[in-house]
Amino acid sequence: MIADHRSVGTAALVLVSALCAPSASSAAEVTTSAATAVSVVPGTLVRWSVPGTVRCRMSARSWAPLGDTCYFPIDLEQKPGVIRLARQGQGRMETARITVEPRNYGTHEIELPDIAQANPSPADLKRNARERTLLAKVFKRREGPSRFTLPLGKPANPLPEGKSFGVDRIFNGKPAAQPHTGTDYPVPASAPVVAVADGTVVLAQDLFYPGNAVFIDHGDGLVSMYFHLSAIDVQTGREIRKGDRIGQVGTTGRSTGPHLFFGIRWHNARIDPRFVLEDPAKIPAL
Repeated sequence: MIADHRSVGTAALVLVSALCAPSASSAAEVTTSAATAVSVVPGTLVRWSVPGTVRCRMSARSWAPLGDTCYFPIDLEQKPGVIRLARQGQGRMETARITVEPRNYGTHEIELPDIAQANPSPADLKRNARERTLLAKVFKRREGPSRFTLPLGKPANPLPEGKSFGVDRIFNGKPAAQPHTGTDYPVPASAPVVAVADGTVVLAQDLFYPGNAVFIDHGDGLVSMYFHLSAIDVQTGREIRKGDRIGQVGTTGRSTGPHLFFGIRWHNARIDPRFVLEDPAKIPAL
């Protein structure tokens, strides 16, 4: 739904160098990097570009870089603290630490009309639980090769300024179970919605809270999401090209009026879509 703009917190990110332990097959080089400070809050994307990068690592996960750049998504509900990063180069490894500050995107009170999502029945809640299990499988899919470049295309054209990412919502006096995980764009009803990059439609169906929804896997663990559609024009399993029409703007599900909800999960982290829709040079960098 349409909500207030977020307020951005602050954080410190400190880059440190590390020695990769020698093995029987290779020896690591010692590298030195200058300290860097950036603003990092939950829902942020951080980039680390070094020629010759071959692998990126964050906590227990690792993935291939895009070109020579590692992109590290910080989940919207990441707890405050330190996250360890690493970048594998040719014969050496560098490490970094991100200090994440508390999330603070503000609060929005919303009055829902007399719809099922305002007062879900036991049957509705069971349906939602089944759908959450289904979505968990979508987000745990094996990460294939990247099928996109940054910035992504726009999900609608023209695309007005979006808002409400990360806000804590209160529906009819009751706090929502999680913050708003995507961005709302005031696109007119029935306007075409298009794919932001090549990919595979991994789910296209009516869901209790999102309404008519489409999920597209673009490889490299990047999934785009389009909610509250009035119509879905694709089927699960379809191969999509960037710019293909996938549906129309509507107000299905838990919605107070026509708009486009657009969300991004990258390596299973929910991030502000603006980071992948704008010039990558604007992404906070190490």
